Amino acid sequence: MAFDFLVPVEDRALAHCELLPPQSLGKNIFKHTSRDGLPVLANASFALMGVNESRNAFEKKPEKLAIAEIRIQLYKLMMGNWNVNIVDLGNVEEGESVEDTYFVVKEIVAGLLEENVIPIIIGATQDITYPTYRAFDKLKNMINLVSVDSKFDFGADEELISSNSYMSKIITDKPNNLFNFSNIGYQSYFNAQEEIDLMERLFFDAYRLGEIASDISLAEPVLRNAHIVSLDARAVRASEMGMSYNFSPNGFSGREICAIARYAGISENVSVFGIYESENTPQSFQLMAQIIWYFMEGFNFRIKERPSATSKDFTKFIVPTDTEELVFFKSNLTLRWWVEVPPFMTSHTKTNSHALLPCTEQDYLDACDQIIPERWFKAYKKGFN
Repeated sequence: MAFDFLVPVEDRALAHCELLPPQSLGKNIFKHTSRDGLPVLANASFALMGVNESRNAFEKKPEKLAIAEIRIQLYKLMMGNWNVNIVDLGNVEEGESVEDTYFVVKEIVAGLLEENVIPIIIGATQDITYPTYRAFDKLKNMINLVSVDSKFDFGADEELISSNSYMSKIITDKPNNLFNFSNIGYQSYFNAQEEIDLMERLFFDAYRLGEIASDISLAEPVLRNAHIVSLDARAVRASEMGMSYNFSPNGFSGREICAIARYAGISENVSVFGIYESENTPQSFQLMAQIIWYFMEGFNFRIKERPSATSKDFTKFIVPTDTEELVFFKSNLTLRWWVEVPPFMTSHTKTNSHALLPCTEQDYLDACDQIIPERWFKAYKKGFN
């Protein structure tokens, strides 16, 4: 069984935990230890897991990611007003081959998903996103993936999978279960024009760093439909990470990246959350821990909403345009917005009911001005391809 390959939480992290106050996360997480073995998954909401595989790194790592140091910083943080059980499964170390590591990660994530436990993965490199995507093969037909990254990570056609090209493998590998891919925070000068054109041709969504940084709430509807969120630490600016090598002076601030993580936690669909490509600095250890904390904080504010014209919890708006009649819903509780997408555009769902696409109030206001929302238009075009 794949869980047998998990290595217990590092002794250093366990020893540090003994000194923490009872309100800390470290005192409230059930941990995989050599003495007690794996914790019970029943009733768990989250399962922390480190993956120290970096052989497919695009830029070779000079040293292993010190996952124990991230754990120490996470254990130090205080529990919120949460009603959750958290387990720490320890680490997946390098297998005999990279494919062996991928297989173990895929099987563990699939096992956690079957138990309705959300894996929180601390990975050395972002190519670990690929086996987490493959974990859905037997569980869900179509997957929405959101990457918080300065790059699209398509790579060259002939390039084998790496932390810089894992998306190419996800797009081309069979079975192809990817319905939509969204990028949050890309920086144009890191992406070839051919990659930007490919995003357009495939009707994927991409939001530039400046666009999101100017209004962080734009990330919320993008994350609301996501099943997997893959966060590349290199989307964060170098000064926030305490790094200069391999990190850009431009990127998200610590506050912005934590807000994005919180939105990911609030999304009722997000089932896997991974943070990758961090570096071994005290500042980055703290920030990675705080990102995880904010994701768990967001989870505790999840509200399952299904817009309906017959529900008093929603207000329905019908907007006639020159070409289409758009139907919007606004939640009277959370103030979130959705727009209907006709069933012929979403044949992958094999249903005659309308699909509901998360959107913003600005999309509604644009429609009132006869401007078709871009996210609706892409869903429309994707339905005919």
